[in-house]
This record gives sequence, C-alpha cells and structure tokens, in this order.
Amino acid sequence: MNSMKELLDSCSTIFSHLPYPTFLTDKDGNIIWFSREAERHFGYAFDKIKTDYPPLFDNSLQGHFSSLFENLLHNVEPIRYDSVLLYHENGEQSKASLLAKSFTFEHNRYVLFLVETDHIPNAESTSFLELQLLKKNLSESFMVVYLDREGLITHANTQFLKKSNWTPKRILGKSFWQLLPDTPDNMLVADKIMKTLNRGERFQGTVEKTTKDGANYWVNLLAMPVADSKNNTLYYLLLEEEVTEKKLFQSRLEQIAYVDIDTGLMSRYRLEEVVKEHIVENRNFSFVFITIDQFYTLKEIFNDRTEAELLIEFTKRLKVYFEETTIARTGRDEFALLTPLSDWYIQGFTNYLKQNPIYLNNKIVPITISGAITKYPEDQQSYIHLIKASNATIQKIKKDGGGTIVSLSQSDQYKLSRTIQIEKRLLEALNQNDLHVMYLPQKDVQTGKITTVEALVRWEDEVLGVISPEELIPIAEETGLINEIGTFMLEKCCEQASIWQSKGFPIKVSYNSSIREFRDKNMVKIIRKMLEKYNCSPETLQIEFTEKFALEAEAEKPIIQQMQKLQADGVSFVLDDFGTGYASLRYLQLLPISQLKVDKSFINSLMQQEKLQHLVLGLIQFGHSLSIRVVAEGVETIDQYQLLKHMGCDAIQGYYVSKPISANEVEALLSKDAKTVKNI
Repeated sequence: MNSMKELLDSCSTIFSHLPYPTFLTDKDGNIIWFSREAERHFGYAFDKIKTDYPPLFDNSLQGHFSSLFENLLHNVEPIRYDSVLLYHENGEQSKASLLAKSFTFEHNRYVLFLVETDHIPNAESTSFLELQLLKKNLSESFMVVYLDREGLITHANTQFLKKSNWTPKRILGKSFWQLLPDTPDNMLVADKIMKTLNRGERFQGTVEKTTKDGANYWVNLLAMPVADSKNNTLYYLLLEEEVTEKKLFQSRLEQIAYVDIDTGLMSRYRLEEVVKEHIVENRNFSFVFITIDQFYTLKEIFNDRTEAELLIEFTKRLKVYFEETTIARTGRDEFALLTPLSDWYIQGFTNYLKQNPIYLNNKIVPITISGAITKYPEDQQSYIHLIKASNATIQKIKKDGGGTIVSLSQSDQYKLSRTIQIEKRLLEALNQNDLHVMYLPQKDVQTGKITTVEALVRWEDEVLGVISPEELIPIAEETGLINEIGTFMLEKCCEQASIWQSKGFPIKVSYNSSIREFRDKNMVKIIRKMLEKYNCSPETLQIEFTEKFALEAEAEKPIIQQMQKLQADGVSFVLDDFGTGYASLRYLQLLPISQLKVDKSFINSLMQQEKLQHLVLGLIQFGHSLSIRVVAEGVETIDQYQLLKHMGCDAIQGYYVSKPISANEVEALLSKDAKTVKNI
C-alpha cells in the first residue's frame, strides 16, 4: 500500500503541473491516477474515469485498445500514437497524439500516457519548470546524449557516462560515429541514423554501441531532432536503454534454432537461409526431401530414449552415404538435403538402408523411406516452391505405398509451376482489378421467369490466359487470397443488384463464400456496410456455401450467429453442391438455409439411370420436408427440365437456361420476361 502511495505521490509531484493531460494505468488498463489538467481538459472527475475501460476511447475500439495495451506492456520503448480520437465527458470529440511508456515499479507493470493536444493553457509561464521536470525524469530513466547538428556530442548524462566509461570532459566533442564499433556494418547504421535525423525524422531501433575501452553493448535507441517554433533544428536528442542481456539471450536462441538438438543436424530455419544463399549464388543443386515411413507406428514400439537412438542412427547413415552434402532435419521424421549428386545415386539410399539396417535392443528396425528430388533451377526457383514441389511428390509416393525416392514428373512440375504463376499473378490481378463477373441465370420452374443469377468470377490473364474458377478457387483458398476475391464478389453483387433494383428488375444475386471469410468476426459489418454503400436491399443478396463449409460452421458458434444476423436482415443462404459431401441433419437444423442446390453430377446422367431419378426425387422431397427450396444445377436438355419439373423441383440453372452471361445480357433476358408477362 505504501509503495502504491509513493508511486501516486511521485506522479502528482512530477506530472500534475504539466500543461498536458496525463494519466497512469495499471497492467489491466485501470486508470489509477488522473492529472488535474486531464480532468480540466476532458471534464471527467477521477472517480468517474476510474473504470476497467477508459471512456476517453470509443467503446467500439475496446478490442483494438486491448491489443495495443498488451503491446505496450511488453514494450520497453516509448510508443507514440498519432491522430487518436478521444471523447470528452460532454460527448465532444477531439484528435490528439498519445505518448505512452510502460515501466516496472515494485515488480508491477504500469503505463504512463501523455496526451498532446492543440490547446495548452499558460504554456509559456510554466514551460521552464515543466521542461526541467521532464528532463529530470528522462535522465533518471534513460542514458541521454545531446548532439549538435554535425553529430558532435555536447552533453551526456550520468547513466551514459557510467556505462560508456567516458568522463564528462572527454566525451565532449566526440562524434556520434565514435559511439559505435568501428566496423563497416556499424558505420552504415550510424550513417543511416544521422541521415534520418538530418531529414527531421525520428529513428527508433536496436543498435550496437561501444565503450571507451572497446567493450560492446546493445541499446534500444530513440533519436529525435529538437526544433524551435519555426521548425529549425536546434540539436539532436538520443534516449538509450540498455538491452545487452536480452540481445545476447536472443543470439543464444538463434544458435539453438540453427541446430537440431536431437541429431546435431542443421535446423529447418538455417536450411532456409542456406537454400536462399545457394540461389543468390546461382548454384545448381538437387533439393532432396526424405520422410521415414510409418514413423509414428514405429514410435509406438519404442520409448522416448529408443526413439532418439533411432533418429541418431538414421542420421549417421545419412551422413555416411551423402558425403559433402548439406543435411538438415526439418520435422519429427523429415530430413532435407542439398546435394550435387545424381538422381540414381540419391535413389540408391533406399538400398543402402536395407544393406545397413538399424538395430535397437538387438532387433532390426524395419525402416523404409519416401523421398522427393526437386532440382534448382530446372524444376523450381525458390525455397518455398522447392518445399511445395517436394510435398506434392511425397504425397503421391505415400499414396502408392512409399518406400522409394522419385522426382516429380514433368507434367506435375508444369502443373505446380502454373499454380505458382497463378498465385503470383493473382496478387497483381486483385491490385489492378483485372477480375470480372459473369452471371448464370436461374429459372423458376413454375413461372418460367429468371428470378436469380449466380455471380461467377472470371479472370483472363494476359500471360496465363483464361483461368477457370475450378483452377482459381483452390489456389486462392490455399494462399488466403480467397478473402480478397470474396470481398470483390460481394461488392460487385451489391453494386449490380442495386442497379437492377433501380431499373425495376426484381432479381436476386448470389455469390459463393468461404468459411475463411466467415471466421472474420466482422463479416456481418462488412456485408452491411457494402449493402449500405450501394443502397442495395438485403433481400436481393444470396450467399452460397458448400457442405464442407456447413460441416465446419456447425462446430463454430460465432459463424452460425453471424449467419443468423444476416438472415434477420433479409440476406438468404444457399447450400451449394448438395449430395457431394457429408450430409448432416444437424447442420441443416442449425444453419439458416433457405435453398439447396442438387449438384450437376446427379443431373448429368438423370435420363439414363432410374436409380438416379429416385435419388434426385428423394433429395427434392427431403428439401421440401424442411421447407427449403430445391434448385437443380447443370440442366442441359429439355428432357431433364421436364422430368425435374414433374418431380417438383423449384428452379433450374444450366446451359438449358443459359450459359454464364454479362450483366447487359441478363437485362435482355429480364426484359424479354417482362414483355412476355405483359402480352399475357
């Protein structure tokens, strides 16, 4: 209690008379001290401001504030936040800059906030006292150095002199460059810092320093220019906090990270660096990726000690067979090699293992391996793509039973290379808005009218040509770009639906969404914002999803809640490709599904297989029993259409209705429908 009182008394003594609003929080974000200037400026009394979440900030930013606060607690450097929106007690808003510094007192963490505003009363009369107090506080907390505009030292505080072993007189006139070790790399760092200051900008980072006696140490450095009221630079101020112990510990961790403890081989972190070095030097090599087959089955036979012995013995055989080869352990049972050796020699390692078996507890361990050979630069040209090619090969080998080392076939290498090209070009396409949308009309069976269109993404690249959705979507999902495509499609659907709505066409527009998009807790806000942007009625928007999406959403309550909120707004949801995945009565109950689509694979042979007709009829009746409309995909003939109509199917889409067409062509169809109704 006395320690807390001492802390609060210190705050009142040092900061209460500052012309800046200032407040102090504990590690949980509770305000424990609020300056008089803060009370005056924001209108809050200390008793009212003492809450778990400061009312200075917008409540909608609570999560953002929490993440920033967590970062503050673990950051030893002062952090500045510009253009922060703050709320006054009377409801007014103002923008200000926040300077925040966390510190430890009596084994507890605290954060001091200083609010820089444009309205500072009586600044001139109190500036000298305030600057003296600030200077005292900084000098007690940091090593402080003052430089003139040429980079020469004009003053250094006691903390700096004690650490650097310089005397007050000897340090004066020394250049900033003399504070760093005399190596080319450190001189470049010094040049960078001075150039940054000369531009009138701040520098913040970890820097290696040297004492008068040549002993090196590390500091977190904040260097800033100090200017007068006319923005003329007067001098440079350096604030330093020693982090030598932390830096050395980090170096030790890096050394550990570079070596696999169990085998003594290079780690996967170091392997990546070595591969990149080889690529920069344009060295030809084979990247060999090896896994031990059924490793986890073998592991169950032994305890942890014998498992370690197994790995050590396997490592010995790798080293003996692959001389003068870079070898790394990349996973529990995974190894990678960089070698100039030929394919036939690499593949001979499987026979070498048979001829030199591993014995544990006087018993032979039946080890077989699966391996992939990928060449640089013939097959792939980057580390990540060498890994991808290797994984693709290993999957094929294991599917065939394993026990061999092979290269990816030329056709597979081509497919992988095309996938890599698509990944790269897709980023450019999204940035340059090269994607466009086509629409697949859906006809209501009872009325014969076009009531819905499904929006389909289309991409014709100047280098790769036409990329089909079947090729594009899986790659987008793997790379995480599916969210960007989803946002693009959402915006185009809302925009087009609004246009048709304004022209008097009562038509719904649907697009396919992914589970990744709905894992974003702001998905409801994103969709509502897009509907509002284009003044689009929620009733005109449909979101389609697959059974895979449904199965994953079934176990994630926040996703279900988001879908329910959107349904309440008027947005409808469609279960796509029904019957091709794992149907679940549970997700049909939990998710707000208004329509399901029978996959085209059932429709293709509908007229040839009587069993298929019974199955499709059952699916339609099943949907109707749950009050869900049923749509048939891939309808191409009049016979299919008439049979589906007889079965009671609600709507159809496919080439019998129309191929995917442009927005203008959709309008032509809608106009034709309208004229037909008028004539009737």
